[in-house]
Amino acid sequence: MTFPLFDGGDCVDNNNKSYFRSRSPYRCTAFINYFINFPQLSRSPVLFEVFSVFQRQGLACTPMTAISLISSTKCFGGLQKIYSHQSKELACEMKFAVFLPAAAEDRRLPVLYWLSGLTCNETNFIQKAGAQRYAAEHNLIVVCPDTSPRNVNLPGEDDSWDFGSGAGFYVDATQEPWSKHYRMFSYVTQELIELINGNFPTVANKMSIAGHSMGGHGALICALKNPGLYKSVSAFAPISNPTRCPWGEKAFGGYLGVDSKEEWKSWDASELVAGYNGPPLELYLDQGSEDSFLKDGQLLPQNLVDACRAAQVPCVLNMREGYDHSYFYVASFIGEHIAYHARHLQ
Repeated sequence: MTFPLFDGGDCVDNNNKSYFRSRSPYRCTAFINYFINFPQLSRSPVLFEVFSVFQRQGLACTPMTAISLISSTKCFGGLQKIYSHQSKELACEMKFAVFLPAAAEDRRLPVLYWLSGLTCNETNFIQKAGAQRYAAEHNLIVVCPDTSPRNVNLPGEDDSWDFGSGAGFYVDATQEPWSKHYRMFSYVTQELIELINGNFPTVANKMSIAGHSMGGHGALICALKNPGLYKSVSAFAPISNPTRCPWGEKAFGGYLGVDSKEEWKSWDASELVAGYNGPPLELYLDQGSEDSFLKDGQLLPQNLVDACRAAQVPCVLNMREGYDHSYFYVASFIGEHIAYHARHLQ
């Protein structure tokens, strides 16, 4: 009886003379997942003993969720992959990108989650930011989900670029018809984490989060609303005070209700810092001085800095002279951010 694993290894049981061809944590995790998903394996006492050893060594035992490989490309010695899966949280098919450094072949690694901005999907960051080089240097897995549910056939989902498709705002919608599918906060902070830990060689309790623009807002609220879940958080040009900017007012009004402005505050980093009660957490912010959205009042980073100061939450704002909102700007400083997260993930 042969059970193929993700990376080409095999777990073989021939008349109870069982062996496992690799001690790679990646393959061991895969083996455990197969054991859970195929109860008939328990008929082999040798396999059961191997399973027990892996459990005692603390290897992942998360039941595997089916994922489908879309593409795999070698990059800086590792592999840049894109997968799809059926999301229970969002009730639709979702895609995500994952960069696996070469070190993931033989050991478990920390994870950096990246949340992209308005109009983006799972590919923008991996194609434009140049992050793989730094992730490879620091041995970090990098995961990039899409920015919203897709093709769920809701009225108005594709009518504008700043609401609906590509603009999930990383909240859990409460208003119809959005509430069934637009639950990006729960997707990112629960389902996606379980999916990644169950299918890849991660250190389950070592993860950080970062993002850009709408994704910067998402990274900040994910960290602030889940004290201790992430070891660090950083944001490029985040929508720092969405309850007070046009983008946020439109999104929150649609997803949360125009008459629910008190509820809006629970999805706004500048409001959340006042009630933060968890392990020490520094907000590491980046902002280009020539960002047109900064000048238009969409980003409001100073409001967040002031709120952090009042709440005595550590905050760093790096103002980058002459830089705009684009991925040219993100690519210029992504190395600093990845090094920042790597220090916290050691």
